[in-house]
Amino acid sequence: MVWLRRTTHYLFIVVVAVNSTLLTINAGDYIFYTDWAWTSFVVFSIAQSTMLVVGAIYYMLFTGVPGTATYYATIMTIYTWVAKGAWFALGYPMDFITVPVWIPSAMLLDLTYWATRRNKHAAIIIGGTLVGLSLPLFNMINLLLIRDPLEMAFKYPRPTLPPYMTPIEPQVGKFYNSPVALGSGAGAVLSVPIAALGAKLNTWTYRWMA
Repeated sequence: MVWLRRTTHYLFIVVVAVNSTLLTINAGDYIFYTDWAWTSFVVFSIAQSTMLVVGAIYYMLFTGVPGTATYYATIMTIYTWVAKGAWFALGYPMDFITVPVWIPSAMLLDLTYWATRRNKHAAIIIGGTLVGLSLPLFNMINLLLIRDPLEMAFKYPRPTLPPYMTPIEPQVGKFYNSPVALGSGAGAVLSVPIAALGAKLNTWTYRWMA
């Protein structure tokens, strides 16, 4: 019955990764409103870093297999591209939706776990820090490669957008001077305790299964 248990584990990863993607969509409409990712980049960096690391480290420790974190991030990415395609089919341009870059940061987490010979504490501290540091950098590069996000937001507004979230022109330099540095710093600090939470949830799961 080992194969059935392993299959159930990986199916569970797929289900939770899909739900994590839905949560990231709701974390400030990051995916569907590129302008909010741009003007509130620090907030979204923290949300994306913590959301990725808690699920990725949970399942990496659950399976004990380096590479599970990347597998988890890949599912989130595929699911988001499916959502992107659905909005494109409704008539929205491809630039209207920005897919976050999760995979490289998850690969760093897997690499840490593998390089430290499956050391849980190293994965939490080093891996969590690397995820928080790297994700804002990869996402900023991603945002720089698309067209003006504010133009997309104003030209193709989301019908269900509440009035208080109407896109506004960002006041560059008044809120922060270096969004990548600030996002990386805050993300690196917060991703470590969130990674520890993911590891603890893994312990609770094993106790529940016993």
